[in-house]
This record gives sequence, C-alpha cells and structure tokens, in this order.
Amino acid sequence: QVQVVESGGGLVQAGGSLTLSCAASGSFYSIGVMAWYRQGPGKQRELVAHKTSGGSVYYTGSVKGRFTIDRDYARNIVNLQMDSLKPEDTGVYYCAVELDTKLNWGQGTQVTVSS
Repeated sequence: QVQVVESGGGLVQAGGSLTLSCAASGSFYSIGVMAWYRQGPGKQRELVAHKTSGGSVYYTGSVKGRFTIDRDYARNIVNLQMDSLKPEDTGVYYCAVELDTKLNWGQGTQVTVSS
C-alpha cells in the first residue's frame, strides 16, 4: 500500500515559477519510477517528466530547459521545479509512483498560468 500526496500548485503569471512536491508513504520495499503527468483542459493526460530509481531523467519536449525534476531517494519525494511558465502549462498535475510495475497516483494539484 502506498499513499501519494502532491502539493505546491497554484496561480502564477506567465514567466513565473512554481515548485510541485510529491511524497510517497506507506508499506513498500522500493520505488521504481517517480513521475509527473499533467492534464490540460480538454486534453489527455501526458507524461511531463520522470526520474528512475537509477537516476535517469526524461522530459517531454515542451518543458525541456524550463522544468527540472529532482528526487530524494531516502525520503521518497520527487519535486518538479517549473520556470518560465506558459499559459499552455495550465492543468492538473499528477504524481505517479511505480511499485511492482504498477503506477500509483496522487489526487492531483491545479496549476494555472495566466497570460
């Protein structure tokens, strides 16, 4: 069993910054991938960034150079630093934690970027 809790969303003007945080807790042996997804208005959920247990990092093209994912392996926390935000970054951001090849989701946190 794992609980996944996100925090840090909010309203920001274009060009601003936000940091999202996600903490995984519960009874488990080890976590594989920790990832951030987002779902914009009228859009499908998409992978934004992830960091594997081995330290490999992935970013979707639209956020490369603007977002940074960081992971605290000891505390099972993953953060997403979002800089130079654009209105198209608006959406609900979800944290996903991989346990035994299964993704476990948080409840999501709203990010709104005004123009």
